[in-house]
Amino acid sequence: MTRKELIEQIRAKKTFLCVGLDPDTEKIPKQFLDDEEDPIYEFNKRIIDATAPYCVSFKPNTAFYEAYGLNGLNSLEKTIKYIKLNYPKHFLIADAKRGDIGNTSTMYARAFFKRLNADAITVAPYMGADSVKPFLQFDGKWAIVLGLTSNEGSSDFQQMMVLGKPLYNYVIETCAKWGNEDNMMFVVGATKAKMLEDIRKIVPEHFLLIPGVGAQGGSLQEVCKYGLTKDIGLLVNSSRGIIYASSGEDFAERAAEEAKKIANEMKALL
Repeated sequence: MTRKELIEQIRAKKTFLCVGLDPDTEKIPKQFLDDEEDPIYEFNKRIIDATAPYCVSFKPNTAFYEAYGLNGLNSLEKTIKYIKLNYPKHFLIADAKRGDIGNTSTMYARAFFKRLNADAITVAPYMGADSVKPFLQFDGKWAIVLGLTSNEGSSDFQQMMVLGKPLYNYVIETCAKWGNEDNMMFVVGATKAKMLEDIRKIVPEHFLLIPGVGAQGGSLQEVCKYGLTKDIGLLVNSSRGIIYASSGEDFAERAAEEAKKIANEMKALL
């Protein structure tokens, strides 16, 4: 998916919501565990169908599939195929946080871009250019680089002052030189919304993937205040707050309600 196509989808639907698909068999309704051969896939399908009208993106976190071994990976592949077949205009992010030496990163890129046909993958830049650049060699695909994350531990390294600036500034400045607005995004946590003002001075046109709204306490209004651009420039992710809005038989309906609520808020902010 190109930048132009993504922007067109956001403007047409008046939402920049990304729904995180993080299935946990301890949280999904018990009926799926009892009745379904592939409960993760069946749960995902119901969530996808319910929330698709209110979002422009889906983001399966691969850890929630890898934890179940080959069966989980099969569920992931089936989930991605289902989205690609039924909702081809939705931007599909593999939240895998990969990053390694060049030839290994190339194999990761092939796995997620060629085998699974994801539009984007989250990338850990700690190992430098040769861990990031292989993900930028695929037309129409995106590397979403970890910039400033929403977790408490981000202060351990990301916010350390180095020569008068926080380390995350250097990470974003440097990575932005390896890619461009058409193939690179950055992860910036919603709980760090005020810092978006400074980040936008570094990457004024790049899209940002914003986790942390909802269950983690981030404010959508704050994110938009400091992060919106003339081309929107944001994908705001919500996972637990949507997919686990209910643990009962009405889980899909409740997920739709939560997604619609956020989408309506986005429409008003736009």
